[in-house]
Amino acid sequence: MDWDVLVVGGTGVDTVVRVPSLPLPVADSIMVPRIERHVAHTGNGVARGCHALGLRTRLVDVIGADEEGALIRREYAELGLSFGYLEHGSGTRRSVNLVDERGSRVSLYDGRHPFDIAVDPGLYRPDLERAGHVHVSIVNWARHALAEAMRAGRTTSTDLHDWDGRNPYHEDFAFQADLVFLSTAALGDRTAATVRRILAEGRAQVVVAMAGAQGSHVHPRGARSWHVPAVELPDRPVVDTNGAGDSYVAGFLYRHLTGEPLGECARAGAIAGAYACGTAGTHTSFADRATLG
Repeated sequence: MDWDVLVVGGTGVDTVVRVPSLPLPVADSIMVPRIERHVAHTGNGVARGCHALGLRTRLVDVIGADEEGALIRREYAELGLSFGYLEHGSGTRRSVNLVDERGSRVSLYDGRHPFDIAVDPGLYRPDLERAGHVHVSIVNWARHALAEAMRAGRTTSTDLHDWDGRNPYHEDFAFQADLVFLSTAALGDRTAATVRRILAEGRAQVVVAMAGAQGSHVHPRGARSWHVPAVELPDRPVVDTNGAGDSYVAGFLYRHLTGEPLGECARAGAIAGAYACGTAGTHTSFADRATLG
């Protein structure tokens, strides 16, 4: 295999605005610190996290022939991260993230691409044969790549983010991936029922429910689940939670793909997620192997 991990979809550019508090007060203008832009979004975070941990990683996506697309290409070239892309006239995805003094955030997401965008399978199909594992972001066209990876016998993963457990959009991803990550943010007391549904109706061998500062819960198929506490890193307080979940996924995958027990995988994810919170901006720092210990 040429790649340990192929990440399909999920690149973009974030504009990060640091605000005094959330929600914002109603005001004509608010003075804020310097506004910054970062290459970001979920596929970027997972790919860069895996790359920083030494996994041979390739990322493929659809971007625009615009300033944001050029920024993405330039940054990946500087990092040495393998990147395949197609250009679309609707441009590169972007978002504006409002981050308060505690590191909490609100993301205003401009997906930009048409919902039914048709993507040439040549973007990802050759790499499926050259990758040991495929992580698929929940952009609409990527569900076809997930189905092809499954048919090709590749192990797969996805992150459902803040799925409410009801929206049918997420179901292909939830039920076709071998390893499913999701946030508990929109689930609340439906978390346990949603995890059971994924395991009952899908092929997942493990479901990981991430709950931020409350840690995560690992749910293996046919075995008892357990809680993994969040990690606090000495001398690295929380500054910005943007990208913490993506770094958790990368840390978990790193241990998982090297055959470590699930408890070690979740511990690595917690450390990587905590490390990502220690700098301002989205995906501006990533744990390396020494950090994971």
